[in-house]
Amino acid sequence: MKVYVAIKRVIDPYVKVRVKNDGSGVETANVKMSMNPFCEIAVEEAIRLREAGHADEVVVISAGDATCQEQLRTALALGADRAIHIECDAVTEPLSVAKLLAAIAKRDQPELLILGKQSIDTDNNQVAQMLSALLGYSQGTFASDIDIAGDGVTGGGQRALKVTREVDGGLETLQLTLPAVLSTDLRLNEPRYASLPNIMKAKKKPLDILTPDELGVAIENHQEIIEVMAPAQRSGGVKVSSVSELVDKLKNTSKVIG
Repeated sequence: MKVYVAIKRVIDPYVKVRVKNDGSGVETANVKMSMNPFCEIAVEEAIRLREAGHADEVVVISAGDATCQEQLRTALALGADRAIHIECDAVTEPLSVAKLLAAIAKRDQPELLILGKQSIDTDNNQVAQMLSALLGYSQGTFASDIDIAGDGVTGGGQRALKVTREVDGGLETLQLTLPAVLSTDLRLNEPRYASLPNIMKAKKKPLDILTPDELGVAIENHQEIIEVMAPAQRSGGVKVSSVSELVDKLKNTSKVIG
């Protein structure tokens, strides 16, 4: 089974995000970038499936400019077998990303595609669902557990897997026939760290470069960012001397109680 994993380059989650002076976006110059945390979970799960004998190859994919190769090499150091970089300087919306991934999936026919449920920069949570619809594949979103029991075959002879996903009321378990698209939630696993020997080996692993034109996909944006602004600064709190004063402020000043 071939497993393909989509990853995204984002501002490191431990970096304080700053808005550009002109309000056109957030500052990325001289800012530490890293792999999207949910994508790290997706890469880890794919590697675990290969280590368990359920997958033969793990391929990581990223769309963006040349700097994306840094995160692809990171994924290779974590254990992925090869990488595909879709070189695109334009900003790609979720639908365009889904179309690019769908084009590769139709070409290479992987049985499983794993994505992070969302990126921490735009928080759209759309690509996995769009990709499933474009391909007509089974879909399991917000996966907190993935199980390929036994030979992973249903009564009808189709290869399948069980996915436990988090919903508002608790947990839901689905049986999906392959091929399928999954998106990962935080509780699925804990990503490993890349060792120095694997980082060195990653430099020699294959990394193919494609363009949207080669995949037959036209990048179209349907949204325009009008302005980006930082949240308003919080005002300092006040100390109260008694419970009655606190109740009075909550009732008459903040008006949060009746």
